[in-house]
Amino acid sequence: MTDQEYGDGTRAVRAGLPEPVKYEPTLPGPVFAAHFHLPGEPTGPYTYGRDENPTWTHLERAIGELEAPGEEGVETLVFASGMAAISAVLFSQLKAGDAVVLPTDGYQALPLLHEQLRAYGVEVRTAPTGGDAQLSVLDGAGLLWIETPSNPGLDVCDVRRLVREAHAAGALVAVDNTLATPLGQRPLALGADFSVASDTKGMTGHGDVLLGHVSCRDPRRAAEVRRWRKIVGAIPGPMEAWLAHRSLATLQLRIDRQCSTALALARTLAERADVTGLRYPGLPDDPSHAVAARQMRRFGPVVSFELADRERAERFLEGLRLVDDATSFGGVRSTAERRGRWGGDAVAEGFIRFSVGAEDPEDLIADVLRALDEAGKTD
Repeated sequence: MTDQEYGDGTRAVRAGLPEPVKYEPTLPGPVFAAHFHLPGEPTGPYTYGRDENPTWTHLERAIGELEAPGEEGVETLVFASGMAAISAVLFSQLKAGDAVVLPTDGYQALPLLHEQLRAYGVEVRTAPTGGDAQLSVLDGAGLLWIETPSNPGLDVCDVRRLVREAHAAGALVAVDNTLATPLGQRPLALGADFSVASDTKGMTGHGDVLLGHVSCRDPRRAAEVRRWRKIVGAIPGPMEAWLAHRSLATLQLRIDRQCSTALALARTLAERADVTGLRYPGLPDDPSHAVAARQMRRFGPVVSFELADRERAERFLEGLRLVDDATSFGGVRSTAERRGRWGGDAVAEGFIRFSVGAEDPEDLIADVLRALDEAGKTD
């Protein structure tokens, strides 16, 4: 059996591990070093801690093996956070006079990037994810930024179609794959130039690490992203990188449990009269299901829906016993929040983003139903 034929679980468990050495650990511990012994000419792989670190190397190889199994030439770079990874692609690939297309319904911090890009003389165009609407403003752009499924609305666009049209128009394509992870969707296989993610979420999955990554095939583009990382110093600590690599071993176990429970929860919520606007790409009647089923292998851990108003949403969140009211997603502990509290998403006041964890499905669904019932009671 070749590496290409291994299953996701096998690949996740083995990804990035060095060749076995007698009496050495299977996953070497974090290397804490600002500098390295460097006599003579600096021709070795490790010269200074801002540029490279052996712990990053293992993690970057591991993520690359998950992003593009069995492929040569894919380079992965890890960053201090998802935003550092996103910024590295945008600011290394765009210059004054260029145009970029971004989603209107993407990650909440993207508008901050709009401001900075415009300050640097880059034209920013926006359109929604759903219906491949970004194609309508693509003409003349240098980079198309896709987020699919979108966060928090869970719309899905046809990555193959957008890549085909963008490349024909001379634009690069970057896909924010945070919600899906490489086990749910592989942007490079769909033709994208960059696969980007906040590994703070599902990739590490424990809510204790800030991290991001960029994967790409083009060595010139990878070098440009690497140079940006060096310039701004957006590097992860070795401990964070080691924790992330350790966490990848359970990625398939976590994702499969989360996705199956998310689908069960979505089906349950679909039967509730007090729940509206339900979205989950894995539901056959979801507006995005047909496209998602063609390009996704797993549909992710996040379910979104609306309750009647802000007050009911807050009562629901307060009533949950097994779910943390927190703003991240993709972790082993379920989280939920009223997204309108941040003010940056175009969502209703009662909009809930629910990230399913690894709890027993029956316990989690029972907790949600009880909290919904209690939230609906009036004085």
